[in-house]
Amino acid sequence: MYLTSQPMILSGRSVIAVLGPTNTGKTHYAIERMIAHGSGMIGLPLRLLAREVYTRLVERVGASNVSLITGEEKITPLKARYSVCTVEALPRETKVAFVAIDEIQLAGDLERGHIFTDRLLNLRGREETLLLGSATMKPILQQLLPGITVVERPRLSQLFYAGQKKITRLPQRTAIVAFSADEVYAIAELIRRQRGGAAVVLGALSPRTRNAQVGLYQSGDVEYLVATDAIGMGLNLDVDHVAFAQDRKFDGYQFRNLNAGELGQIAGRAGRHLKDGTFGVTGRVDPFEPELVERLQAHQFDPVKVLQWRTPHFDFSSIVSLQRSLDAAPRVHGLVRALPAIDQQALEHLARYPEVQDLANTPERVSLLWDACALPDYRRITPAQHADLILTLYSDLARHGTVNADFMAEQVRRSDRTDGEIDTLSARIAQIRTWTYVSNRPGWLADPTHWQEKTREIEDRLSDALHERLTKRFVDRRTSVLMKRLRENAMLEAEISVNGDVFVEGHHVGQLSGFRFTPISGMEGPDAKAVQTAAQKALGLEFEARAARLHASGNNDIAISSDGLVRWLGDPVARLVGSDHIMHPRVILLADEQLTGNARDHVVARIERFVNH
Repeated sequence: MYLTSQPMILSGRSVIAVLGPTNTGKTHYAIERMIAHGSGMIGLPLRLLAREVYTRLVERVGASNVSLITGEEKITPLKARYSVCTVEALPRETKVAFVAIDEIQLAGDLERGHIFTDRLLNLRGREETLLLGSATMKPILQQLLPGITVVERPRLSQLFYAGQKKITRLPQRTAIVAFSADEVYAIAELIRRQRGGAAVVLGALSPRTRNAQVGLYQSGDVEYLVATDAIGMGLNLDVDHVAFAQDRKFDGYQFRNLNAGELGQIAGRAGRHLKDGTFGVTGRVDPFEPELVERLQAHQFDPVKVLQWRTPHFDFSSIVSLQRSLDAAPRVHGLVRALPAIDQQALEHLARYPEVQDLANTPERVSLLWDACALPDYRRITPAQHADLILTLYSDLARHGTVNADFMAEQVRRSDRTDGEIDTLSARIAQIRTWTYVSNRPGWLADPTHWQEKTREIEDRLSDALHERLTKRFVDRRTSVLMKRLRENAMLEAEISVNGDVFVEGHHVGQLSGFRFTPISGMEGPDAKAVQTAAQKALGLEFEARAARLHASGNNDIAISSDGLVRWLGDPVARLVGSDHIMHPRVILLADEQLTGNARDHVVARIERFVNH
């Protein structure tokens, strides 16, 4: 029952807040502290970050000692001592020795803030509790949790403003940030045409697709990353420069400008460990004002003044009572009642349905309805459509105890296709994530293990297909491979077919005719330069070999055509022009600059000997 008279008694004793800007090693510190205890639990803001920390922990203490719990994934070894969770999947109470909650500044977020607020106010480790996040949280934490210990960590490297640059002139190892999938794709397309390609990172990508895209960037296959603000949270990337292609976003309720703290969270991805980083804007965004630049460089942002809050005490005696309990206001200064989240919006819709009113006729049934309303809206459909899906699930659960297996099979089958383009595959991944979530809900399915394996297998297949489509669309493999090998200063492997086609590292890059290389058509700007440089660097030895063969050639291999060209084995190698002596025309060599030194002299001497004798 919800108790209106229940006081909120909050304390910060035994709680340590480790606060600071990005690149201060907070998450690494939390992992080290956790494994120093016999048991522990860490909550992270995103499933993909939970996956990343889980992998790091497994490397340290072994898979049998670590569990991973998110809305869509559960890996729970029998004797696991450590748990890695999304914040939503954290329990409200625990008996483990250590608890850490990352990115606690999200407690001010309008959409998810109330969950972070609840956990940071209530979830405690038996021996140690760490709250990790931005220094903007310091005043509100000291206000709400008297006795809390605050440790501020300085950034390991400096951040500098680099001003405004066109997208096509951005330096290598740049992350370009936009706030919609359409804009991310448009920028990635432009970079593919101009600079060889880009990896893309969006919050909606599955961890598998996201990791594969990040892998492209980290390995140097591409030099640019185009992302939404998903990169602002904990992703450790080798980024030297962050460029904002937009400074406005839709926050779930309205379009608005990013505040300085949000810009700082993203800009701080530039420079890692002791390496300094830079940030700036593209030609589509007005240059930052000097005051804003100074704040971003010094990491000085407005403190968080209020945290989003929702009651943890639900009255399940009836639907109306549940709705009333959700409207409860906080009794502590510094907390503000959160706007209705997706689960509450779904409840408001479902409460109007006569079928739901008839089914939810006991506290147990009302509690079950509230559990069903927690289904995330991965597909971003309308609240009414989302409510209809929840109704189908709830009706099965209330009447039969589990979701209908035939219905589940049909929904999963619809997602099990890897044809289609990027948007189609993204939609299918969102669809299968819904059913992955359902399969991981305790007691919702008669055979949960089967469906967990089935949905995970389908999501992996779709994720691989999406990565392949993203790479195909936004990466020019030929240019990116050549640019990578050039950076490595490697001797590129060149092959030349009998008709003069040139392949560098297995990629067709152009035509070699005599001593002149012509890149394939359709390439412009820096790409053309990169390919030409790579090819000519690799063809240096070939030019020397050809020069030696020409020098040793007999006269039958050389001819002068009617257009004044000297041809060797049919390929033009020189042009004849008039001179002071009509019988001794001047020879102009047709060769790239890569033909130099003795090799060039031998070619010129052999041609002149042929022409003048």
